[in-house]
Amino acid sequence: MTITRRGFSTGLGLLAAGSALRPAASLAQGAYPNRTITLVVSWAPGGSTDFVGRVVAQQLTKELGQQVVVENRAGASGTIGHASVARARPDGYTLLLGVNSTFAMARHLFPQRGYDDDKGFTGIGKVATTPIFLCVNNSLGVKDIAGFVALAKKQPGKMSYGSSGAGSSAHLATELFLRQTGTEVQNVSYRGGAPAVQALIANEVQMAFVDAVTALPLIAAQQVTAIGVSSKERNPLVPQIPTIAESGLPGYECASEFAILGPAGLPADVVARLAAATAATMKAPEVLDRLKQNSIFPDYGTPEAWPAYLTAESAKWGELIRIRGITLE
Repeated sequence: MTITRRGFSTGLGLLAAGSALRPAASLAQGAYPNRTITLVVSWAPGGSTDFVGRVVAQQLTKELGQQVVVENRAGASGTIGHASVARARPDGYTLLLGVNSTFAMARHLFPQRGYDDDKGFTGIGKVATTPIFLCVNNSLGVKDIAGFVALAKKQPGKMSYGSSGAGSSAHLATELFLRQTGTEVQNVSYRGGAPAVQALIANEVQMAFVDAVTALPLIAAQQVTAIGVSSKERNPLVPQIPTIAESGLPGYECASEFAILGPAGLPADVVARLAAATAATMKAPEVLDRLKQNSIFPDYGTPEAWPAYLTAESAKWGELIRIRGITLE
């Protein structure tokens, strides 16, 4: 299966040129932190990654005693934002709110992305996870996964699905679903989740995996039909929607998983300060309430646990990408 490259080389080329002019990394003077911290979100405003980034940044500002501001640096399936942080000074003032579609999946699709996921970052730790809903256009008339699979097998290759970019969680969640069901549905890649969802509503595509932040209001308004959720357990906000695993695909699981990262070489005291602030953030009642209202759940991980998690997550999706023959053109 082929994915169209959308300006990937150009974006990273500009970053590489900029990095040549960057001075050698130097640590900030004085106690950390003593000035504004930038939290890079490598996706456009409006999606689940941006939402998590803004909620976390607001609470981190309180925990750290310095302003934490979100900066969206979207493009090339999140790799533009990741590359910019990998090249930042390792002083703790440029951080990344990353998602597994980029830190675990993109490496298998973008070999020339300009950084190394294993060596280019310091893992502060996981913060949260959110399921993805399998949604179909209302006009299909199907109410469950068995009905959709039966319809897709009657007309192989004639239906299409929308994804929010090459290598996104939604894209690979769909590929995992197609592999396990043995169905053939064509990929139509959009520049983000919002246009992919609009295409689903307009019946330009017939199915899409949609992150919970976006899907929940659409489900409530009956603009789309949700036939499954990608998590191990049913979602407490919409318990009537079965999991994909219990709908005939045992073992199916996929989620958007968020983590805070910094450039490689962050000093140990800075990592410890950030880890403590992040742990406190993910326990704050106001944070938990805002996230859970949007079907995002705390899943805090320590800096020490980060390398093993990253290795396992990358291996899982690398195997799927290889088996499905997903490549860049």
